[in-house]
This record gives sequence, structure tokens and C-alpha cells, in this order.
Amino acid sequence: MNSRKFPSEPRRVFPAAKAPSQQPCHILVVDVTSPSWANTCSVLSEALENVLCLACGLAGPCRVPLLSLYVVQPQQECLLPFTQVRENFARIQACISELRSLPAEGCFPQGGNGVVQAVQDGLQQFKQYSRHTAAGGSTNSSVEITVLTSQPSREMVKQLEKKLQDVDLVSLRRIQVIEVLKRDFLQPEDVEQGVSAEEPSTDMAILGMDIEVQTVEDNVISLEMLFKTWLLDHGTEREQLHLLLPSGGFGHAAAPKNTLMCLKCDLQERLLDPAWLSGPAEGTGRAADPSSPWHVAAWPPTALHKLRVLKALKSEGVCESVLYGLPFIIKPTSCWQLDWDELETNQHSFHALCHSLLKRKWMLLARHEPQNTGPNWNVVVHPYFVIIPSDSATLLVKAVAIRELLLPSAFPALLAEHPEPVRGPIESALNSLEVEVAYNPLHLKSNLYKHLKSSLYNPPHRQQPQPREQRPERHQPRQPQSRAKAAVAPLLMAPSPLQTSRPAAAAARRGSCEGSLLLKEYEEFLQ
Repeated sequence: MNSRKFPSEPRRVFPAAKAPSQQPCHILVVDVTSPSWANTCSVLSEALENVLCLACGLAGPCRVPLLSLYVVQPQQECLLPFTQVRENFARIQACISELRSLPAEGCFPQGGNGVVQAVQDGLQQFKQYSRHTAAGGSTNSSVEITVLTSQPSREMVKQLEKKLQDVDLVSLRRIQVIEVLKRDFLQPEDVEQGVSAEEPSTDMAILGMDIEVQTVEDNVISLEMLFKTWLLDHGTEREQLHLLLPSGGFGHAAAPKNTLMCLKCDLQERLLDPAWLSGPAEGTGRAADPSSPWHVAAWPPTALHKLRVLKALKSEGVCESVLYGLPFIIKPTSCWQLDWDELETNQHSFHALCHSLLKRKWMLLARHEPQNTGPNWNVVVHPYFVIIPSDSATLLVKAVAIRELLLPSAFPALLAEHPEPVRGPIESALNSLEVEVAYNPLHLKSNLYKHLKSSLYNPPHRQQPQPREQRPERHQPRQPQSRAKAAVAPLLMAPSPLQTSRPAAAAARRGSCEGSLLLKEYEEFLQ
């Protein structure tokens, strides 16, 4: 996926939302007038359904609180007004089915300002929704708009910039214009490196709000990764991690020996924790407590974490068996409350650290400092973590075992020689395996999406069949007394006239008549 931004300010854009760790609502605008809609329709619907079933199935704080869906054909139409995503998967599936049923390409003329009208209508809808929910005490203070189109993205941005000049954009956090292209239309360097061939322009902006332009291939995986960004925490109200390093002596000759250099960072999940999924295929799991000192949690956002670097480790000297837990990505913070010069210096220092660690082939051993040092903490528990460099401008952090957690592992050494009758079949089996240069998780599927969809989809007014042992028997033994009681039961259970309205009283009379008929049949049966 390629991305570029058209900023209105050369330094920093202040987001509209100030509520800490509050996920934005989302408005998705789909341009159906695109020439390749016939192919895009199926892959878009599948990718959207896959990601939303994850959003509905994940426990913990809601990651996608509200969703609204518009289609442009060529006039805008709201297929899904603002709806709470969690516990509404059946309604969302019905909306996606309606999206799939839209006519194919060639049915709608291109052009017009339907996309702009959809954006304006969505902002007005969000404003009304926010005013309504604010009266009840719960608010979602920001919204993000994603426009999917196959039209030239720069033209779309110009239309938005022109038409939204007089629109209230206080609650708008971000606008994305996603240009969906077939692979044949992507430049080779775009496909391989993910770098845009166009230079960013500074004249594409509206009232201080960035318009982010991306190009994405029209396949399920690419669109799925695009929608999965909704599951991440994009809050920029504060930094999430302080990485504390010894200051050394460079430029700090007069500084005390225990002076620390602080790199302000953010945390990002690399994987979704399977324990957060409700009703997994194999038993039920329980997510780790984010307040526990043994875990550095990027979701849900918690208090500020502090990792104090104690020493460096040779990369080849760390055994994989002592690393545990989910990995998290460390990146320089984008907190808007910091001064621009401080942000820039912090980012350069972070990149220098990544480059030096990669060059030296080092890892860092860090200790998690307690978040609370009040009187209730008689004994402070210090978990430890390993910080691993990568080729990108990020670091990876994983928990590392300590003495209290380590179990005995006295295993025999590997034999130098093996008998040929044993080694031959093993070599033959290994030679028959397909060898890949690198592991790609996108090549493996576990049917998790299908499982979540089947467990989340609960159509209304559908009665579950009773187990066989709970069904009433067809042939009852001849017990006149009990059958007589059963015949009179509708009379006994009929509501009193003082407790019913007129329709209910009529129903009671009908039940009384049916009871009399049953009693008459019973008397004929005894004769």
C-alpha cells in the first residue's frame, strides 16, 4: 500500500479529538461509479466483512465504536446509518449483502460530486448523532472518513478541498482517499517498495486538516489490511512509553553518573491477541490483564510505561526459548502536545539508536519500572524485556524470562554421528519439503473468519430446535387424572379479567373455549 499526505501546515496538525484513548467513529464512502466496480465489489465486501467480524468478536474496549456506510451511484445513498459495531454483526452483514447486490460497472455515469455530498451528509449525520448521545452522557468526539474510489485521487482531493471550505470540521480527525487500482496500473517500484511515484503537493488541504491519499490493490488482503488500521490505537494525546538509556559522556561531561536520556515512544500491536477473541474454536481464552506488571500493553492504552535499559546483549547470544508473550512495536511518539522541536529531536535520536543497534548486532535488556510507587507497594516486581532492532525505523519489544519463571531444562547434547539407516529416511523426508526463503503469514489461513461469522451471526426470530430429550413425548400412558389436569390447565393459566386488557381478555376467552373442547374430548375418550 502506498500513501502520501497533503499537509496544510508545514510542521504539525493538531487533531480534533482530545478524549484520551477514545477510538474514532468511521464513515466509509464507496464510489460505485468506478470503472472496475464489478471486480472491486466482491473483494471489498469480503475484506470489510472479515475485519468487522474481528471488531465484533474482540473482547475488551470497543475498537470500532460506530460505523456508517455510504455508496455513490452517482447520487449518495446511506446504506448504514451510524450503528454500534459490537453486537450488531447481523445488521452489518445485511448491509454488506446489499453492497454486493449493487449493479456492476457501466450502470452509473462517472463524474459529479456525489462523493463530496456523501462526505457532507456523513459529517452532518455525525454532528446530529453526537448531539443526541451527548444528552445521554456518552459521546464520541471524533470521526474518520474513508473514501474508496478508482477515480484519480488528486482530482477527488481537489473536489473535497473546494466543496468543504464552509463545512464545520471540528469533529473530523482525518480524511482518507483510497484509490483502488488493479495491479497492472501500479508502477513496479510501487508494488515492490510501496513508495509513491508522485511527489506530495502542499496545496491539497482543507481548513488545517490533512487529506491522506493512498493507493491500494483491488484484492482482499490489501483491502483487509487497510480496514485493519481501524483496529489500532491512533491516539496522539500522550506518549505511551519512555525508553530510559544512560546518558554516557558525550555532550554531558558535567552530568551526574546516574543521569538518564529519555526517548519518548508509542507502542503498537503487531498481532491481535487470540485470547481477546470471544468464543475461539478451541476452548475459551482469557486475555492478559493490561494492568499487570508482567505485560507491556498497547491495547487498551493504559498508564505510561517506563523501560530502563540496563545492558546490551549480543543478538546471537539470546535463546528464543526464554522470550515469551506477544511482541509490540516501539516507534517514536507522535504526541501532539509536545513541541515540534522536541518531536524532531526525539525522532532523530530514536532513528540513531535503531541504526547503531543494527550496526552492532545488539539487543537491549530493559527493566520495567513500576507505574505506582505508593505505600501499598511493599515489594516491587521488576519484569524484564528485550528490545530488538529491525531494518525499519522501529524496535520490537518482547518479555524475557527471569530466574523465578525459569524451569529446569537438562537435555542431552546432540550426537555428532547417526547411523545411515536412520539418517537416510530423515534426509529423504526433508528433501521432499518445499523450501521458502521467508515465512509469510498471509499465506496461511485458519478458518477463523468463518468461525467468527458463524458464531456472531444470530438472525432475529429464529428458534433453536429443542434437544430430543426435552421434547414432549408423543404417546403418553393412560393416566385419566393427569390428562384431566392437562385438559383443564389452559383454564387455570388463563389471565384474570382484572389483569388483562380487552385483546388479552379475548385471548383468554379463546383459551377457555379450547379448554372446554379438550375436556369434552376427554369425556368422550373415557366413554
